[in-house]
Amino acid sequence: MKISFRKVSEDDFPFLRKVYRSTREEELSQANMSEEDKSRFIEFQFNAQHTHYSQAYKDAEFNLILLDDKPVGRLYIWRTETQIRIMDIALLPDFQGKGVGTRILQSIIQESEKSGKKGTIHVEYFNPALRLYERLGFKKVDDSGIYFYMERLPKTVIANKFGL
Repeated sequence: MKISFRKVSEDDFPFLRKVYRSTREEELSQANMSEEDKSRFIEFQFNAQHTHYSQAYKDAEFNLILLDDKPVGRLYIWRTETQIRIMDIALLPDFQGKGVGTRILQSIIQESEKSGKKGTIHVEYFNPALRLYERLGFKKVDDSGIYFYMERLPKTVIANKFGL
């Protein structure tokens, strides 16, 4: 199982909408909407999110997650002088729970440790990956009412903070 990444192009938008929709299926299943209305809703929400990410995170990387060279998800990441922000990480349902996300997060954590930058992410309350983030050392530091803002400090920062 080889995990790699490729920069997103406009040709990838249909796939990215599919990934985005997969993250909203539970919500959509409870909505009294026609399939056509659900598709329009997803199109609108995906476009709004993509526009926001592109404008708010000018230097971010927008990547497809590839498993054995096949697209299986997306990883949007933004690096600053002090942090590595996981803006969005999502895998299609068939590839969840198989260790792919864990391996990606572990590589981001390794980068955080080497660079001394904290890792950050916003996670919706009901996101099943919340337990994974906690298991990997991310801590809830803020609560927006919808999302938890989580951080994972590298060991060097923790040691300096506590004079170790």
